[in-house]
Amino acid sequence: MFPEFRDKITELKTTDHHFLRLFDQHNAMDQKIKNMEAGITPGTHEEIERLKKEKLAIKDQLYAILKAA
Repeated sequence: MFPEFRDKITELKTTDHHFLRLFDQHNAMDQKIKNMEAGITPGTHEEIERLKKEKLAIKDQLYAILKAA
């Protein structure tokens, strides 16, 4: 995610607790979605779509923080 900001992401993960929380939340949601899509954990199509929208909203927040930094 955002390879052009790799160095800035590393920096913000150590200096900005809000960014770190969002980053970890995004990664956890991504894994949960993958597990649901693979049938490892149960989830309806509607649940998966809701999680994808939430994950995208978090990604937008992360991008805004990166652009402002």
